[in-house]
Amino acid sequence: MKKFLKGWAINTLAVLVAVYIVPGLRFTDNSLLTPLVTSLVLGILNAFIRPVLLLLALPLLIYTLGLFTLVINALLLYLVSYLLAQHFAVDSFGAALAGALIISIVSLVLNLLTGTSRARVRYQRGRQPPDANNRGQGPVIDV
Repeated sequence: MKKFLKGWAINTLAVLVAVYIVPGLRFTDNSLLTPLVTSLVLGILNAFIRPVLLLLALPLLIYTLGLFTLVINALLLYLVSYLLAQHFAVDSFGAALAGALIISIVSLVLNLLTGTSRARVRYQRGRQPPDANNRGQGPVIDV
């Protein structure tokens, strides 16, 4: 439950940043619940509809090296605006694409900073590769 609430808060912040930055995204009412409901609906669509769309678009994803994922995210954001037409609006597909990009970047950064992401970034100062003193003893791959 704690992980769900943390992810929901991160997605809500990402949606708020996108609405603030992208001119074509806007909340049509000034309710405090609107960003929370918008991010909840987006999260539900991402959980259930996005995997189906990714599977159907697999050839395009392979051909574009995964960049078509942004188009799928934009379509889902556009669908959220359709479902919440009285509270959240997306003016054009370009605005949805820009909003999806901003939401993806902000979510990635916030997930990395809070540690909720599966990806881990670790920096160790002065770290040496294995067997740094015994050069020539075999291949060393340090990633």
